[in-house]
Amino acid sequence: MKRILLMVFRNILLVPYMWCRLCYHASHTEKYTEDEQYDLLKFIVLRANKGGNVRIETHGIENIPKENGYMFFPNHQGLYDVLAILEACPRPFSVVAKKEIKNIQFLKQVFACMKAYMIDRENVRQAMQVIIDVSNEVKNGRNYLIFAEGTRSKNGNRIGEFKGGSFKAATKAKCPIVPVALIDSFKPFDTNTVSKVTVQVHFLKPLYYDDYKDMKTPEIAALVHDKIQDTIDKNEKK
Repeated sequence: MKRILLMVFRNILLVPYMWCRLCYHASHTEKYTEDEQYDLLKFIVLRANKGGNVRIETHGIENIPKENGYMFFPNHQGLYDVLAILEACPRPFSVVAKKEIKNIQFLKQVFACMKAYMIDRENVRQAMQVIIDVSNEVKNGRNYLIFAEGTRSKNGNRIGEFKGGSFKAATKAKCPIVPVALIDSFKPFDTNTVSKVTVQVHFLKPLYYDDYKDMKTPEIAALVHDKIQDTIDKNEKK
C-alpha cells in the first residue's frame, strides 16, 4: 500500500489525467486498437514504476516468438505480476485471471483495456468456455498469459504446483508456450516498504507444438514449472 501511495504522490500532476484516460479506454474498448490500448498501459506502468522505486530487469526478449499467437505461463507471486510483464514485453498480450480480482480498482481497468477473461474456478462450464474462447483467439493471433499455479504463491521466489488444466488452451491452439520466470515480483505490492526494488522478468525459450504434442498437460505443467524454478534458483539475488 505504501508503494502505491508513493507511485501516486510522485505522479500527482499526471494521475487525474491518466486515470480519466484509463477509465475512458476501459469503457470504450471498441474505439481503440490493441496496440493503442497497450501503448497507454505501458506508459502508465512506466511512470508508476519510476515513481514507485521499481526497476524492471528484462531477460530473454529474443525468446518471444516473432509471430503472434503464443501464450505466456509465468509463476504467480502477487498483484504486481502482470504489470511487471507489461513493462517488459514489447508486444500486446491479454490475460486469463480469476474472477475474484475483477473489481480491484486500476487492475479492473487494466484488464478491461486488455480484453482479459475472468475465469470462475467454481463453474466448470464457464471455465471450459474460457479455454475454448482463448484457444480460438490464440489461433487467430492474439497472445495470452495464464498463471498456471491458479493462485499466487505465498513463499516468495519458491513457486507452487502448476495445474495441468491451465495448459489446455495452449494445447488446443497448438501454440508456442513461453515460460516466464518472475523474481521478486511480490516485493512491490506485497511488502510494506518503499525502498528500491528490482523485479526480474525472464522470458525462457518457448516450447513449440512439436516439443509437447506427445505430452499430457500435467507433464507440460511439470516441465514448465521446473524450467521456471531452475531459472529463479540461478538468478535470485540472496
